[in-house]
Amino acid sequence: MKAYVIGNAALDETLSIADFPQPGASIFGSTLSRDLGGKGANQAVAMARTGLGCTFAAAVGRDERGSEIAGRLAAEPLEIRLAALEGVATDYSIILMAEAGENAVITTREAASALSPAEARAALDGAAAGDLLVMQGNLSAETTAAALRHARGLGMRTALNPSPLQHYFATLWPLVDMAFVNEGEAEALGGVERLLAGGASDVVLTLGGRGAALIRQAGRSDVPAEPCEVVDTTGAGDCFMAVALASAMLRGGALDARALAHGARAAAHTVSRPGTVAAFPDQAGMAAILAS
Repeated sequence: MKAYVIGNAALDETLSIADFPQPGASIFGSTLSRDLGGKGANQAVAMARTGLGCTFAAAVGRDERGSEIAGRLAAEPLEIRLAALEGVATDYSIILMAEAGENAVITTREAASALSPAEARAALDGAAAGDLLVMQGNLSAETTAAALRHARGLGMRTALNPSPLQHYFATLWPLVDMAFVNEGEAEALGGVERLLAGGASDVVLTLGGRGAALIRQAGRSDVPAEPCEVVDTTGAGDCFMAVALASAMLRGGALDARALAHGARAAAHTVSRPGTVAAFPDQAGMAAILAS
């Protein structure tokens, strides 16, 4: 089985600040890191490092950032399908990291929004029944729905992380097998019960330092978080989702408590280090996590 991730790719520039500013305030900050990011790229890289075959598709501009993203992705064990678009600026994120370890992320989405439905469907060339499509909330409504419908037609399983929140998500749940949401997202979407009633068969609810829960109509399984020192939370949710899905796929396809525990260990590794993709476990680290 293989995974196909269709989403965004960006460069993350992280600034360390004492605390989040009030409106109108000017504050000092210092540069922490410049790293490959974007929720789609994060999830694809983390999945690929587990040893699961993974294809990643995204749009970038024909500019310096786009070239840097392509170079960074080329160093990962991924099949890359980048659409380099004329007249479009490559996406980037400014991440404000407070001393308490919490962050605020501002992400542009010009390139992500420009990925067309046809390009998203083409990204699934070679996919087969039983393969996995993973998506997030950065693409347009039309492109996201087109990819999910095409995956359904191919007999693929589908996973959606509805972040950033978009108004069109309510229409997608009949096309989604597995939804990954945090508490705020679940509340904004009407609650876990609404996602299950809408069509999702599995909902993974992430609870920060309290762990995560796998929720189905038949019941709920809770998994604790891994204790760690929090340095930088950027990308931890993406790493958790990717490793949980990869763990399940590598062992037969169904999410379970062990998959969530593997995701929690990978996320703990991530938050204890600065950066985004650079903070994820490497291939050896992923192998050790999945062997536990």
